Amino acid sequence: RLIEREVERGTPAARIVLAGFSQGGAIALQTGLRRPQPLAGLVALSCYLPLADRFEAERDPASARVPIFLAHGDADPIVPIARGTASRDRLAALGHPVQWHEYPMQHSVCAEEIRDIAAFLQSVLR
Repeated sequence: RLIEREVERGTPAARIVLAGFSQGGAIALQTGLRRPQPLAGLVALSCYLPLADRFEAERDPASARVPIFLAHGDADPIVPIARGTASRDRLAALGHPVQWHEYPMQHSVCAEEIRDIAAFLQSVLR
């Protein structure tokens, strides 16, 4: 409902980026790729694609080209990087434009990741 409220207030969906860390990233992926109005992009950090087996049937074709920034720490003990790479591979196999970034860290955020997110946001919000 938050996205719809912003659209009603005059922000075009194509200028909105959903972002989240861990469970928030999983929610951003599920929410952003089921929308009939494509968003500007998705940022999903240290997370995974939940319900991946049902995702293909539940995603909205209108959001198939939404740019996705996926990032993960290579030493994440909470959400193992294998979950992140499996999500990346699943999304890419379905044709979603995924940017994958891997960092030497655990379940956290680092300065290099913040710089990469800033560059992604600049590219999708031109």
